[in-house]
Amino acid sequence: MRFGLSVYRLFFILVLLCSMSVHASRILIPMDAEYQKNHLKAYGMAYWTLSENFKVQWLLNYRGGSFLMPDTEEIRKECTIRGVSYEVLSDAKAESILGEISSPAKNQEAVVLEKAPKVVVYSPKDNPPWDDAVTMVLTYAEIPYDVVYDEEVLADQLPMYDWLHLHHEDFTGQYGKFYRAYKMAPWYIQQKKEAEERAAKLGFDKVSDSKLAVALKIRDFVVGGGFMFAMCSATDSFDIALSAEGVDICEPMFDGDPSDPDYQSKIDYDKTLAFTGFTLERDPNVYEFSSIDMTDRRRIAKEVDYFTLMEFSAKWDPVPTMLCQNHTALIKGFMGQTTSFNGNEIKSPVLILGENKANGEARYIHGVKGKGFFTFYGGHDPEDYQHRVGDPKTELELHPNSPGYRLILNNILFPAAKKKKQKT
Repeated sequence: MRFGLSVYRLFFILVLLCSMSVHASRILIPMDAEYQKNHLKAYGMAYWTLSENFKVQWLLNYRGGSFLMPDTEEIRKECTIRGVSYEVLSDAKAESILGEISSPAKNQEAVVLEKAPKVVVYSPKDNPPWDDAVTMVLTYAEIPYDVVYDEEVLADQLPMYDWLHLHHEDFTGQYGKFYRAYKMAPWYIQQKKEAEERAAKLGFDKVSDSKLAVALKIRDFVVGGGFMFAMCSATDSFDIALSAEGVDICEPMFDGDPSDPDYQSKIDYDKTLAFTGFTLERDPNVYEFSSIDMTDRRRIAKEVDYFTLMEFSAKWDPVPTMLCQNHTALIKGFMGQTTSFNGNEIKSPVLILGENKANGEARYIHGVKGKGFFTFYGGHDPEDYQHRVGDPKTELELHPNSPGYRLILNNILFPAAKKKKQKT
């Protein structure tokens, strides 16, 4: 009798387990245009799931780069709170999708995201979040980040983080080349004074010297395996500072003494990450750093200003594929101090991820340096075509499906990818 009862109980348990297996499910966060009502917060949802110690699969080129994750009550609730669209799939359906994705005939791949990357932004501490597209979208997507500036970088705090964004900084020590238009503006005078005091406190005679020291630390962070992202003037001014190490390229109104004679001939392009063969702008009254930027050579009307994302092999080139995930291949153009990059002055190993081919300009580029990676994105704000000093902030609540902002967030999740999946 006892034996029979034990067999019955065992049978009941097996039936229960089979039933649970049949009804097991997963959550799909679709990222296509039709079914996702808030693409930007969907990235925050993926980040939150990773921070709760769940793994996420990023389905590259499947429905706009969708996310697949375990089905739990907490994840469903969090999706609802954040306004993120999701679908509940049976295990069988999820495995069927993964099977289709793995087919050699499909330019798709499932990349495992393992751990929420620790994010830091290099920015003046008193800068409002809406002054920078990256801090805006991190805040809107509810992705946590720390802020560091010169003091923390020079104190070797960057290795504590996985991913670094460079705020719209001028690493050349020329104060953003704002001299002609704003030299008498109180905010310009105050920022120059603060920068000089900070440099002196850190033991430097000039702001250009302190910014070079910071740039070298950031370069070392990348070489050591870090992920670095920059937009607008932080892209070309960073490379220019590296190339001008030991060379004075600043005029007297910036650093109190003349620049080196014929400094152009002393530029060392071997020291840069992305750019080569560029010519520096000598005139302090010109709002431009060098020939890298295409802003003044653009002949494109706003209504037709778009750039195209490149297509890569998801199975063989998952890194650039991750960085280009979107629900459209055509992205609205937008301007900045550095709007786009001269295609003729980009180093050959650097990948162009987005370009306006007709205008000969790259908008979105990516490269490898040492053990790390860098991505440069031209322009100031993907949803503000020509942002100017003093313009009102962008309200991302009005742009929850912004393709231009999605490119920023692709970079946030990129460091979470399982390393053996990354091929370059």
